[in-house]
Amino acid sequence: MADDDFDLESLAAYLHLATPQVAKLADRGQLPGRRVAGAWRFSQAEIHHWLEERIGLSDSVELLRVEGALDRHAAIAAEAPVSIAEMLPTDAIEIPLAARTRNSVITSMVEVAARTGLLWDTTKMADAVRSREELYPTALENGAALLHPRRPLANILGQAFIALGITSRGIPFASSRGLLTDVFFLICSVDDRGHLRTLARLSRLLAEPTFLDTLRAAPDAAAAHAIFVEQEGKLPQ
Repeated sequence: MADDDFDLESLAAYLHLATPQVAKLADRGQLPGRRVAGAWRFSQAEIHHWLEERIGLSDSVELLRVEGALDRHAAIAAEAPVSIAEMLPTDAIEIPLAARTRNSVITSMVEVAARTGLLWDTTKMADAVRSREELYPTALENGAALLHPRRPLANILGQAFIALGITSRGIPFASSRGLLTDVFFLICSVDDRGHLRTLARLSRLLAEPTFLDTLRAAPDAAAAHAIFVEQEGKLPQ
């Protein structure tokens, strides 16, 4: 049994749910867990992956609840609030992104991220993102994709940040699902909880009805960054 596994009580506290609720989810097979000597145990890595998938399927109301639960746990650990605008340097925004295939998008996005000086190994990041996309594509039905490795790569990052690229037209990034994608985020996280908090915050912005259309109309990096500042300030708390 790993030392960082959750038991029922610690997972309930982490998710800000009642212990009986967590037990019911586990008993129904709705949580990734296993019984050890008759007691439920939950791998932190598997719980983070479960949350990541849940965030991707949530609506704006559920995203607010999930983000709130993650933020409350972060507050206990004295972690700073997540701001997408602050995590997105202007020099990590490329408009237009000159890429027409999935492979060239990943390569280009990693190169854009490396311009910040905060990403030290572009090959390792690109390989990790490709592996994640092969496992399960991150393209959403709204035309955006949330690129990231399966697990944070803290050893090649100066700090957590986000890169953004917008192509001039949609490309079949998740070809097996028949989706065209033109807005690409590269989420560079240094720990699992920070990744989930960033993903939840960014997903809330993407769920706003006019956000992506406004972003697509941005003529340059400065204008795109200003949209994040404005729209993030309008999010319900």
